[in-house]
Amino acid sequence: MTVKEVHKDPEKFTLTFTVELDAPVERAWKLWSDPRQLERWWGPPMWPATFVDHDFSPGGRVTYYMTGPDGEKSRGWWEFIAIDAPNRLEFRDGFADENFAPTDFLPPTSAVVTLAAGGPGTIMTIESQFPSLEVMEKYVSMGMEEGMGLALGQMDAILAG
Repeated sequence: MTVKEVHKDPEKFTLTFTVELDAPVERAWKLWSDPRQLERWWGPPMWPATFVDHDFSPGGRVTYYMTGPDGEKSRGWWEFIAIDAPNRLEFRDGFADENFAPTDFLPPTSAVVTLAAGGPGTIMTIESQFPSLEVMEKYVSMGMEEGMGLALGQMDAILAG
């Protein structure tokens, strides 16, 4: 299993995943920088992702949708704040409407991803920051923790392939 630890901090409004990957940092970085690899793991297996736009640069925007088991679509967007290849990226993440415009369904979150050599290859942390405890609890109640765990669990097969 890829996920080593999940840590919820209700005082800082963060949810952090620590992942151990059997690949060097440069290879693990491609899981984020290559949209075809990203869509193979972003979203749990029963909600696969399709990335429409993927401007992997500071200020760049990503649009994607995940398709549920009954064909329903959930759309989202990212805006990259900072990218320091191959060790760190920071982005804002939110829900989108059918035209990929941000919605007010839930406030956006911020995420910081770090990759460092360690273990058999790479230790990756993904820290999601929420604007409040109430918003964090809403995301968690919608299945974010379980869904991210399932999504991240797909990385091993991609790296092995």
